[in-house]
Amino acid sequence: MDDLTAAQSELQCANCAGQCIYDPAQQALVCSSCATRYGLETDNDAEAAREFNFDPDAPDVDAPEVAETRVHHCQTCGGDVVFVGQALSERCAYCDGPVVLATSDTGYRTKALIPFRVPESDAQAAALDWVARRWAAPSDLKAVVSKARVAGLYVPFWTFDSEEAVNYWAKYKVRRNKRTVVRRTSGGLRITFDDLLVPASPHVTPLIRDGILHDFEPRRLRPYRPGYLAGFGAERHHQSVAEGLGANADDKDLLIRNRIKGHVGKSGVHDVRYITDTSGIRYRRILLPVWIMHYQYGGDAMKVVVCGMQGRTYGERPFSRVKLAGYAAALSAATIGFGLAWGAGGLL
Repeated sequence: MDDLTAAQSELQCANCAGQCIYDPAQQALVCSSCATRYGLETDNDAEAAREFNFDPDAPDVDAPEVAETRVHHCQTCGGDVVFVGQALSERCAYCDGPVVLATSDTGYRTKALIPFRVPESDAQAAALDWVARRWAAPSDLKAVVSKARVAGLYVPFWTFDSEEAVNYWAKYKVRRNKRTVVRRTSGGLRITFDDLLVPASPHVTPLIRDGILHDFEPRRLRPYRPGYLAGFGAERHHQSVAEGLGANADDKDLLIRNRIKGHVGKSGVHDVRYITDTSGIRYRRILLPVWIMHYQYGGDAMKVVVCGMQGRTYGERPFSRVKLAGYAAALSAATIGFGLAWGAGGLL
């Protein structure tokens, strides 16, 4: 039985043969016809947090596979979004561009995921609340966002652990009388990285990663089952472990440099150089849930993104030129008034 047939079988209601979708509010599959609830818990749920060892010097035995499923390929951004069960969208969940339907996708098997916990209605409410609190937003922005197209999507991530034995060289500044003197220093330290969260797709933007998904709780991971994806889109993993580590190189470099500066413990630390011996690499391939609200304002495409785990919200927004001008005028008037009051006080 191929993956597509297996998924369809798991999503069929045993009571009425209707189609089931995953309901974040009930944390279960729910039949769209008779509302029968099917839990997805298993005796192996705790194993979803398992980490896998990786040796960069050993042959990579983790090969991609071809899965028979419904794949929507975006003609605008190139994203490939998989739908389990009935095809639900003719637009890209990432950029809202047009998609073409395919029936297979080559990627790596997902190890685990964190299911949606925030229902669509709560995500929309969170997005509108976020808009209402924006400074200098256009008066009609909330009404525009309330009509946004909503896409529920599981996005691919890595988690990485490693042990770093770091030797470094750096410079720092000290004050000597009225002069600033540059000193040199060197040293070593050990750094342990645990569960560094790394996007596994170029379509996962900083807006998605840093804005809403920077908190990660391994205890919420569940073994991958098609039922969790029923009613949502998902992008499969297309990176090897080595490629994932490469994608994390810049972020890890910044973290190591910041640790070195803290280890030096001086002000004005600069010209940091280091070498590191990396060991104990462990990883997970996981999917994390997001809601993406696509809208247009003034001809510009924008989005508001809501974390599907706890509702944290971040987004793109326009500014009202009229409000900005009004704030600038009020600030100028306040500054002038303060200056006049200060001057009058000095004359007394």
